Amino acid sequence: MIPGLMISAPASGTGKTTVMLGLLRALSESGLKVQPFKSGPDYIDPAFHHAASGRASFNLDSWAMGAGLMDTIAAEAQGADIVIAEGSMGLYDGVATQGALGFGSSAELAARMGWPVVLVVDVSGQAQSAAAVALGFARYRPDLPFAGVILNRVASPRHERLTRLGMDAAGLHVLGALPRRGDLRLPERHLGLVQAAEHPDLDAAIANYADFLRAHVNLEALKTAAKGRQGGLSGTLPRPPAQRIAIARDAAFSFTYPHLLEGWRRAGAELLPFSPLADEIPDPQADLVWLPGGYPELHAGRLAAATRFRAALVRHAQTRPVHGECGGYMALGDALVDKEGVRHQMAGLLGLVTSYEKRKMHLGYRAAELVAPMPGFKPGARLRGHEFHYSTILEQPDAPLARVCDADGHEVPETGSCRGHVSGSFFHLIAEDAS
Repeated sequence: MIPGLMISAPASGTGKTTVMLGLLRALSESGLKVQPFKSGPDYIDPAFHHAASGRASFNLDSWAMGAGLMDTIAAEAQGADIVIAEGSMGLYDGVATQGALGFGSSAELAARMGWPVVLVVDVSGQAQSAAAVALGFARYRPDLPFAGVILNRVASPRHERLTRLGMDAAGLHVLGALPRRGDLRLPERHLGLVQAAEHPDLDAAIANYADFLRAHVNLEALKTAAKGRQGGLSGTLPRPPAQRIAIARDAAFSFTYPHLLEGWRRAGAELLPFSPLADEIPDPQADLVWLPGGYPELHAGRLAAATRFRAALVRHAQTRPVHGECGGYMALGDALVDKEGVRHQMAGLLGLVTSYEKRKMHLGYRAAELVAPMPGFKPGARLRGHEFHYSTILEQPDAPLARVCDADGHEVPETGSCRGHVSGSFFHLIAEDAS
């Protein structure tokens, strides 16, 4: 049993990522081996966690993952001294219809793992009233372990004193108070944070966060508050869809869940990275080419000019499978229209035409039942994943890959496509449906 904490908040935008990264680095520099996790379907934050802690971070998701997979991923904490998990959205936010284990909230994960919640509360524009908010979160679910609160964006010593008075009256433990600072925000783009690999000086930024946490948060009290529950079921990580997998990896293609890649590696698969943006070709000996999601809409011109990459992709698809997720699916299509309305030629292995000029957010869990084969799965397989993009489908003429529904069971038009050895979907695979 590894003791842990869940860093959460009443809502998005309260500063919990700053707290998470600073805490990971500060605890690591104190000599602890710190295991990070991310609650829910986020494929950007784990890379930041890795940079801050030096250990690979993994997603844990009660809607998409069965008990065996959840506990297997949680066991990645073996050898660590403490677990720090980052919540998503607000502490109790999830979907309306139960999935594999639950509704996808951070509170469910904290309760299952026995990790007490540290609530990061943005106290801007209020003082004692913040205690009413925090008290509601502490009592909303009586079985949820609750460690205390970190006050964020405190305006002055007087503001802190008044806010602490409210927390004391409510019986809530204040673990720290962070003064308001405008220089601690990480750069963002339309799908979240700018990727860790693209940050101009990420290590210095995280070091700054750690100094900030050390100065204003009681780290010893946090370590003392950490608790955990013994894991239950054991299982295996997802199996690889092929032995030799050429996987695109650059600024345009980088969104893959860490537990998938780790499962592929441990099962003996060879992962062969290449960069379409650099006009590199996938390894000619690869059994499968996999194009993850990412930001092809930001690099459409360079992808259109990557003629060696596109020609090699076409050659591979004549005899062996190619699969793309979200941005990778868009790159396998006939064309991509950028935000200025310019049409760029893509690989043409599918007839898909997408437009980033006509932006519309598509966000949510996806349950898919395959109607055609996909690398690693036969028709009829049921998969769970997540979709998040702003592109609009203009044309999707090929045979559908799957019947795809949202978390409530309503069918969505993003069915994916297949043609010959080529397949693609807008959802990012998380797990096969264990039920």
